Amino acid sequence: ATLHLHSVLSPASTMSDEPRGTYEGAEDGLSYISAMVAGAAAGLAEHVALYPVDTIKTRMQVLLPGSAPYTTMMQTVRQIVVQEGGASLFRGVQAMVWGAGPSHAVHFAAYELAKRVYGGHEHGHRPLETAAAGATATVISDAVACPMDVVKQRLQVTRDAYTGMTDCMRKVYTREGVRAFYAGYPTTIVMNVPFMSIYFSVYESVKKVLVGSDRASDEYEGPLVICVAGGIAGMAASAVTNPLDVVKTRLQTQSEGGSRRYSSMLDCVKTIAREEGLRGFQKGMGPRMLFHAPASIIQWSTYELAKHLLSNKT
Repeated sequence: ATLHLHSVLSPASTMSDEPRGTYEGAEDGLSYISAMVAGAAAGLAEHVALYPVDTIKTRMQVLLPGSAPYTTMMQTVRQIVVQEGGASLFRGVQAMVWGAGPSHAVHFAAYELAKRVYGGHEHGHRPLETAAAGATATVISDAVACPMDVVKQRLQVTRDAYTGMTDCMRKVYTREGVRAFYAGYPTTIVMNVPFMSIYFSVYESVKKVLVGSDRASDEYEGPLVICVAGGIAGMAASAVTNPLDVVKTRLQTQSEGGSRRYSSMLDCVKTIAREEGLRGFQKGMGPRMLFHAPASIIQWSTYELAKHLLSNKT
């Protein structure tokens, strides 16, 4: 889940009119730049803490029919730890840091700017303007994150092909060109649109169930309600969009097998459906849901802590 979902929806940063150069939580005394720093910190905390789960998910998604040495999440963990060591679960984490930090900061900045352009910052309930701003921010921030996501996944699925992040970047560029770094970008965009739609709808619905529809306001939506609602929403959205995540992972890592199996996103979908059936699109769903369940809690709490520390210094 992307940062603005949690920062905008948290009670400590409710939407209000603010002077140019500040963000939605200006009432907390936090500057626009500080908010971006807090956002980047929140994104990094989430991805670093849950990185081993992401590695397990990636390993399970790339397995082709007949070549699977493991079929469950626990088998995957055992196989990696026994054969490669526990440190392998963190292979590629440097690429994630270089991608997640800047992309989260860009997402926050782009969201705030787009919201102003579309009129989403004006008084009243403006769901269409806010949704448009979120979509715009996603397209921009994913463009920043995608190249390093490719590097991260290449490192996650191979042991000896690269000596590190820099070596991976150099070899991918030399062998496959710039286009390789954006192999999964179209799929990422197509995946994130329904992800956010499902996330928002489930998030709001769960909040109303927890606090009551007649009391669904910032006064009653404390940290626990937001974390629980965010966790359930993240699991639901990740489960529904898992097929597209499988496609993205296959497209971004396919050259590691020595040849390109898929010519496009559509060809990848058709090939998986033909060779693996519905189960092929469900690979990695367990760890992906497990990733997004605590992600909201980690991201929200880190964001609020960073916001508090930075506001005390400004």
